[in-house]
Amino acid sequence: MKSIIQTINLTKKFGDFVANNNISLDIKEGEIRCIVGENGAGKSTLMNMLYGLVAPSSGKILIRGEEVKMTNPLTAIGVGIGMVHQHFKLVSSLTVYENILLGVEIKKKNSPLIDKKEEIKKVAKMIEDNHLQLNPTDKIEDISIGERQRVEILKMLYRNVDILILDEPTAVLTPKEVDDLIATLKLLKEQGKTIIVITHKLREVMELADSITVLKHGNVVGDVLKQDTDEKEIARMMVGRDVCLTVQNDRKHTVEKQVVYQVDNLNVLNDDGKKVINNVSFKVNKGEIFGIAGVEGNGQSELIKVLTGLMEAESGNVILYGKNVTNRWPKELRKEGIGIIPEDRYATGLCREMSVSDNCIAGYHDNKEILKYGLYNSKKIDEIRDKYIDEFDIRLGDKNGVIGNLSGGNAQKVIIARELASKPKILMACQPTRGVDIGSIEFIHNEIIKFRDQGNTVILVSSELSEIMSLSDRVIVMYKGQITGEISPTEVSTVEIGLLMAGIKGENKHEK
Repeated sequence: MKSIIQTINLTKKFGDFVANNNISLDIKEGEIRCIVGENGAGKSTLMNMLYGLVAPSSGKILIRGEEVKMTNPLTAIGVGIGMVHQHFKLVSSLTVYENILLGVEIKKKNSPLIDKKEEIKKVAKMIEDNHLQLNPTDKIEDISIGERQRVEILKMLYRNVDILILDEPTAVLTPKEVDDLIATLKLLKEQGKTIIVITHKLREVMELADSITVLKHGNVVGDVLKQDTDEKEIARMMVGRDVCLTVQNDRKHTVEKQVVYQVDNLNVLNDDGKKVINNVSFKVNKGEIFGIAGVEGNGQSELIKVLTGLMEAESGNVILYGKNVTNRWPKELRKEGIGIIPEDRYATGLCREMSVSDNCIAGYHDNKEILKYGLYNSKKIDEIRDKYIDEFDIRLGDKNGVIGNLSGGNAQKVIIARELASKPKILMACQPTRGVDIGSIEFIHNEIIKFRDQGNTVILVSSELSEIMSLSDRVIVMYKGQITGEISPTEVSTVEIGLLMAGIKGENKHEK
């Protein structure tokens, strides 16, 4: 096969930080290349250089053997490169066909007016040719996330790109939509397109890729054909050691028939006055991991914010061990026995500019062991920090430095160590492994299971369906702020949970 994209010693620096270091790739015409690596490995920066969003510090980009200076996305589209971003760039109030043809509208003959009839006809033909399920005249605001992604792909195809880059394309899709996307990408490959996919989901890599490039700390550490590798080998290249990719959760523990946490008819409005949680009710038992699943953006984030005191409920009740704790502050909830792993570690869990020691006591700084007569016991605080470092294998260059210098995984371990040290009865774990390396994910999963096996309760929110299904004892699924069903992870198929995630309600056969 001919080379279609080559990079030669491509480097990108942001100040002293080297995001990509002498990257040399050779991507063949008509192949599907997966670019994998941990968060911060340099995947997105590399693709942004290929698409003209970021200028290289040094090195060359060759398209079909010719060097090209990628000054902006129009340059990239001009040489046949299109990109579908993780966060879609569509106009919600416009229709499918209007978004696809935005900026390249079809005009009536000898007229400045747009020929809407011809535009709809052309887009309908594209949809049919690519075996997609879309209505050209539907508004973007009325279609699903998966359908919006198809619109983004068609936008690029209409502009005659033959190289398509997709950044974490399955992050916000239901299982059915993931399968549909994989089928679409394989069809595009059959049509001669070259596909580059940035992802961290190794199962999808093995299903989709022809070849795989592994990045670590901005360097290429592996370039392999799919048939010559497996998930464990890819993970080993990403992390630098063997990693257990399956959660060791035997579910032999006893879940007591004691309701310790209850949400009744909860309704929540966002800042615009729109209802984002609609009459949600559920009960959580002592000694279980209770999962909350769904495509991101369907109310899970707002729900956990209300449950952790970061957002107010309009109506309804939250009951903890028989006590009404609705709209309590986070500090009050902690005193009631709730530990909090927040969705965004640096927004509400840590202070990036403060020391590791200070972050180890954040939220618990009025503890009598730490604060006495208005003075902090710095020796005791450092002892707490060192204990967390040892017990949770927190790796850091300077233990007296600021927490912003730590990797995502090690920063997350500080939060988990701090929250578990408070001996909570219930742990609210929201996206506990987001932006965390595979090795740290394994550690965090084990800590959550250990906490549960000690008779405690976990409420787990995650956009990673595999994480929810492998850790949870029971799961509710949310869609547009409502619960569409409750399931037992060991008794339900991926198809069934995918339907619930798409808003198709099921019977609550496993409700307790």
